[in-house]
Amino acid sequence: MSSDQATQAPRSGGIRNAVYVYGIVPADVQPEEHASGIGDPPCDIQVVRHGEVGALVSEIAVDRPLGTPDDLIAHARLVDGAAAVTPVLPLRFGAVMSDRDEVEKELLDAHHDEFRDALEELEGHAQFVIKGRYVEKNILREVLDENSEAAGLREKIRDKSADATRDLRMALGEIINQTIEVKRAEDTRRVIDALESLEPVVNERQPTNEEDAVHVAVLIELSEQDELEETVTRLAEEWDGRVEMSLLGPMAAYDFVAKQKPEG
Repeated sequence: MSSDQATQAPRSGGIRNAVYVYGIVPADVQPEEHASGIGDPPCDIQVVRHGEVGALVSEIAVDRPLGTPDDLIAHARLVDGAAAVTPVLPLRFGAVMSDRDEVEKELLDAHHDEFRDALEELEGHAQFVIKGRYVEKNILREVLDENSEAAGLREKIRDKSADATRDLRMALGEIINQTIEVKRAEDTRRVIDALESLEPVVNERQPTNEEDAVHVAVLIELSEQDELEETVTRLAEEWDGRVEMSLLGPMAAYDFVAKQKPEG
């Protein structure tokens, strides 16, 4: 799938307004009355259409700076909200084009069949993100209980100064990190296996913290959301006190859309 052929600055020449593009949707989509985009006050959302596809857009001033935390939140809120009810190909934050005609001709017309096919693949699906974070004191205790070498090093450095035990501390830290990497891989596989009945498309994300236990994005049918939530709840109960679990979504399929920056 591909969705991000729109990220470019508006052309010069005295244009006072530009069009901000949030994502690609089926042409028959109508914005919700309460839908709003970036800006203060928030911009109204419109749909530019061409053939079987459309683009969620709002008009913005060209001299308006982008990238505030509120902008990022508004962008995600709109795209994720739409993804809960219709297939969406999310565009990268900051996708701006000169006007509605450019959106239609250079984005929708130029990539019509590609967008249509990608939206058909996403029909009835949404992305969810499963995160697990090790409880620090408990995972360290687990490592020391299971690894005699680590436990021995821990005893050698107990009640001794950091300077006197620098090498031992570095060796212990390396063992702990390596052991947690192995546990992370095992626990991630445990989560993926538990989701097998949902037949998800899975993207294993890189850890964002050394205490991450699981960080995966899954693309599933929206009709399976309840079962996904139940599965994550069971895992959280199984790992109570060891791993703190969380589930985010439904959201747009960020991890499953190939984002390409336009030429020029």
